[in-house]
Amino acid sequence: MIAPALTAALAALFALLLFEQYARRRGPYQLAWGLGASAFAIAAATEAIAAASGWSEALYRTWYLGGAVWTAGWLGAGTLLLLARTRFGYWYAFSLAIAGLVTILVSRRLEDPSAGPIALAYSLAAWITAAIVAWRCYLGDARWSRTAITLTALLSVAAAPLVAFTPLAAPGYAVDPTTGAPVALLLPAALRLLTPLLNVSGALALLIGALFSVYVYMPKRRVLPYSSDPTQRGDELLFNLAIAPIAIVVNFVRSLPDTARAWRVGTLNRRVPATALIAIGAFAPSITDSLNRVGSTEWYQGGKLIGAALLLAGFLVSVEDPDELRLPLIGAPLRVLLRVLRGAAPSGARGGPRRSRRG
Repeated sequence: MIAPALTAALAALFALLLFEQYARRRGPYQLAWGLGASAFAIAAATEAIAAASGWSEALYRTWYLGGAVWTAGWLGAGTLLLLARTRFGYWYAFSLAIAGLVTILVSRRLEDPSAGPIALAYSLAAWITAAIVAWRCYLGDARWSRTAITLTALLSVAAAPLVAFTPLAAPGYAVDPTTGAPVALLLPAALRLLTPLLNVSGALALLIGALFSVYVYMPKRRVLPYSSDPTQRGDELLFNLAIAPIAIVVNFVRSLPDTARAWRVGTLNRRVPATALIAIGAFAPSITDSLNRVGSTEWYQGGKLIGAALLLAGFLVSVEDPDELRLPLIGAPLRVLLRVLRGAAPSGARGGPRRSRRG
């Protein structure tokens, strides 16, 4: 009960901070992240309540909608909106393509005869959206993110009545006999196949987006050049897109010594450690959830708690000025905590020069 309760509290604090920041800056990515963090908090809260008093049908439905459907999708959506003016659209198109493939693979494990056609329909929607996103990104059109968000919103809205009104066999919920964690066995294929589509694309967007941001803001040595300039010839663009993943990895590794040096002297952009924490925070629950599915149950709740803590930590590290934290009651102790930590940290941990506060 303690782990899911702590997870819910941390995720709720993360959501409140994001909504408060959105109220001041009006950055759409803050709103999307806030929605995802809220769904994360609600899902964790249902698990905490269930651990204390037992599962019910209402808790089970709420858990599935918040945790299995909305959380990763909207956290990923926030990353898309944050990086809308970059070439990250290519990476998200790749994530959607993978999500469509995973959806089909998952459908083959379901005994429901409708799973195959439903998975194909979902996957086609993902692949068509991926193609549109990639094309708009190629044209340098920042509206590729709107295309991606539209799919997330449509699937999220479609899921709500399905979760609310789908008849469930008694007792109205299903849990893993070892961990007591809820499982989706009672739900129809139309709902269960939404999970890989939204979760895989959303989790990959959050993870790859965080790593992408680290790469963008770290001091770089481009030992292996590449270009995503849409004005180059088609064959050159395809070649550059093909070598881009390799080039980014090579340049990233080569740039690590410069990044460490910038950390030591205090010139490292604060977004580098912040987004690194967010990347790990996105990755940890994915790993432990996967382990849970194959029978290793020890870290199921721990992974969620670690993920929530690191996501919140990444946000706090990204805050330029502690005075920006203005939440009633909570803001004051957080401001004191940040000032103490930054005052006690070595110069390299202070985050480097201040940047514009534009959302």
